Order: sequence, then structure tokens, then C-alpha cells
Amino acid sequence: MVGVLAPVAEYERFLLLRRRFRRVAAVIAAVFLGWYFVYVGLSAFARGFMALTVVGHVNVALLLGLLQFVSTFALAVGYAVYARRRLDPLAGELR
Repeated sequence: MVGVLAPVAEYERFLLLRRRFRRVAAVIAAVFLGWYFVYVGLSAFARGFMALTVVGHVNVALLLGLLQFVSTFALAVGYAVYARRRLDPLAGELR
């Protein structure tokens, strides 16, 4: 099985597919982790800011916490769109 798949690793289109995937994966991971660590850092070191009331009983911490979920889904949708446009056609060529 390895002998059948190994030549694919040398194709220019496969290398392009791998570069594109690694680049988008690195960007998405950096954005996700950066935003998460900003949230954690604010929670730990900017308690006064996070405690500010926005509306009623909703404070900045709760609002930013909910935005964590929204941003996660946005990144997932963004990746799906990118993969459909830029990765799937290349993968289809290699099949």
C-alpha cells in the first residue's frame, strides 16, 4: 500500500495542496488561540474591565465569553468555505 501512495507525495499539485492546508491551519489556529489567550488574560489581569456592566446583568466577561463561541463557529465556516474553494479542487485532481 505504501508503494502505491508514495509517488503522490512528489507531485507538484500535492505539494501545493499540502502548503495551502498547512497555511490555513496555522492561521486559524493562531487566530483561535490568540483570541482565547486574550480572553483568559483579560479575565486574569483586567478584572475591573471584565466586570463592567454592558446591559442589565450582562457584563463584558459574559459578552466576550459568548463571542468565543461565535468566533469558533465563524472560523469553522471560514475554513469550510476555503476548503471548498481552494483545497477540494486540488484533492479532486489527485484522485
